[in-house]
Amino acid sequence: MSAPKQVIFIITDTQRKDMVGCYGHPDMKTPHLDKLAAEGVRFENAYCCTPVCGPARSSLFTGMFGHSNGSWSNCMPLGDNVKTVGQRLTDQGVHAAYVGKWHLDGSDYFGLARCPDGWDPAYWYDMRCYLEELSAEDRLRSRQVETNQADDLTREFTYAHRCSNRAIDFLTRHNGEDFFLVVSYDEPHHPYLCPKPYSDMYRDYEFPKKQNVWDTLEGKPAHQRVWAGPDLAQNKDALRITLPDFLGCNSFVDDEIGRVIEAIDKSAPDALVIYTSDHGDMLFSHSLNNKGPAMYQENTNIPFIVRWPNHAPANQVGTGLISHIDVVPTVLHALGVEPAPVLQGQNLLPMFESPAQAINDTVFMEFHRYEVDHDGFGGFQPIRACFDGRYKLSINLLVTDELYDLQEDPEEMVNLIESAAHTEIRNRLHDKILDWMNQTRDPFRGYYWERRPWRTDARPATWEYTSFTRQREEDELYEPRQLDYDTGLEMTAAVRKKKPPHLQDNPPT
Repeated sequence: MSAPKQVIFIITDTQRKDMVGCYGHPDMKTPHLDKLAAEGVRFENAYCCTPVCGPARSSLFTGMFGHSNGSWSNCMPLGDNVKTVGQRLTDQGVHAAYVGKWHLDGSDYFGLARCPDGWDPAYWYDMRCYLEELSAEDRLRSRQVETNQADDLTREFTYAHRCSNRAIDFLTRHNGEDFFLVVSYDEPHHPYLCPKPYSDMYRDYEFPKKQNVWDTLEGKPAHQRVWAGPDLAQNKDALRITLPDFLGCNSFVDDEIGRVIEAIDKSAPDALVIYTSDHGDMLFSHSLNNKGPAMYQENTNIPFIVRWPNHAPANQVGTGLISHIDVVPTVLHALGVEPAPVLQGQNLLPMFESPAQAINDTVFMEFHRYEVDHDGFGGFQPIRACFDGRYKLSINLLVTDELYDLQEDPEEMVNLIESAAHTEIRNRLHDKILDWMNQTRDPFRGYYWERRPWRTDARPATWEYTSFTRQREEDELYEPRQLDYDTGLEMTAAVRKKKPPHLQDNPPT
């Protein structure tokens, strides 16, 4: 009898790479994640798809970018015809369970307390489920940072602990099955709820300032200066970055992850374990705070650790490019399910087994809006970006574009978008972005992304743009093959040239 195929996916919220000790930051107390990395592979160049919670998660759990799956802003739901990895696995006989923050049902921050199709309802536990267990008074306490200093705050009160409990129960009861288990923590996101001693661990600690804290944003996009606001003129020499609750919660969630890993070691010791975070946080780099419409490393370059006994080597570092868009096809392959054509990422299993191997030569990122519920947070800020391991190009549709050489300028201080010496590199990356937008059927694509002020060889603006039609190709388990508008028959090719109206045999009059 063959051993069961098992994958556990652990995700935190707003955890920068430099908040994990094994990434070269020993002041950060994350012993369980450090141990996981020592037993597996720590990847240095992993990137989220969108640096804000909901859209980042939408890509992680559908294998499609936010512009394709419908959830391109917080509080926007997935499209009706978009299938999650849970649905795809359940329909192939693999047990799928999701414990923790979801943020993809189009509701508020906390969710609807309703299990979506494809996930085991016995283990569904979004943040509304948690709040419904609390009294009105305790709900308020759970949303206040000041609660961390209460002597009666216990780990049992926290969302993280209750998520861990459910994950441990699943591992104990279902260890003989093929399964995919997601453990999705809200921590260390605000309000940073954590009991003592974690809430006191960093009371006297000053987070190190990177050189880009002094960035004046000259030659940078205008929206970044608006975002920075008064912080741009702040005396950065006098600035002290103190984050006792945030960093305390960071160490607390590591401890909760440790509880889950201990249960994995007992119940599913050979399982593939993948850990990451949904995005980072600016923390005063480039005079910015929070996450949002900027593709700087602090925002997009996230921790990514894999442990896979008998497959992935131990205590290795991988430097190849990884995107969160690759998680779904990778999980499907690990569980023996063929990915559907509609998925937009790559299978990373060969990279897990041989960390020196490269799967991606470029990763792509995007931004639209922080949250549909809010008028603020900069409103609509459409961005498409790519990174090839050295150069990063961001097309900020409404403002100035950006190009950075991370080999020479790792803190992204000098915008090279107008540099004549970098014309060939810039244009090559720009072409990659345009091709990616077309290939992924980006609904926002069009000639305006190509006709940037610095792109002197851009094609003239035309209503037809490329003149291609690009139809959706889904697994026929979920929908029949689409029909060709011109014939009414099944399309022979999903991507094909389409004649503009004035060139058709019988143009409209």
